Amino acid sequence: MTSSFRFGIAAVLLAGTALLLNVFSHSEVYPPRVPLSSFPDHLGKWAGTTIPMTRDVLDILGPGDYLLRDYQDSANLEPPVGLFIAYFPSQRAGDTIHSPKHCLPGAGWWPVESSKISVSLTGHIHFPANRYVIDKCEERQLVIYWYLAHDRAVASEYWAKFYLVTDSIRLHRSDGSLVRVITPLRRAETIHEAQQRLLSFAGNITPIIGEYVPR
Repeated sequence: MTSSFRFGIAAVLLAGTALLLNVFSHSEVYPPRVPLSSFPDHLGKWAGTTIPMTRDVLDILGPGDYLLRDYQDSANLEPPVGLFIAYFPSQRAGDTIHSPKHCLPGAGWWPVESSKISVSLTGHIHFPANRYVIDKCEERQLVIYWYLAHDRAVASEYWAKFYLVTDSIRLHRSDGSLVRVITPLRRAETIHEAQQRLLSFAGNITPIIGEYVPR
């Protein structure tokens, strides 16, 4: 599939999404939730440090609730894990979730490998997620991310937009989120080893995420 064809599909989907969401915008439901600023800074053996986000970055992301935090294991034996959660209470005004595959190159990170993986985490059924190995100046990191809305996790941004429309019609809700975890790849470390670190960390997130991203 050529890049121009993919762009055409994305443009049609975005236009259709905006039109349908506008039609059903009269009775939007905003479920109660806890702000991400109160997300635990200790998750199992991991202790977190919040990274402030600049006004320029927040302006690009649009109106929403965001968490950017680095977690380090208590024994300091493993590389840190970065957690980013973006929650949009409404996506009917054109403020939709930004895909990391577009944002990361803007920060100088380039994907060298990409795939879909099946993830099984505590408190959630199996779901697909995106896995990227990214590189900048010979430094590599592993990224895993997924879209989460109404207790449904998907890897595809197109499926996320499809469910955005159907849930807006069915539930009168257009809220949604992105969950991303990232960790450096040590020299001689395999992707599988780094993936296990990320998924082990993410297992601490799913039991409590419903407080911050309503089911």
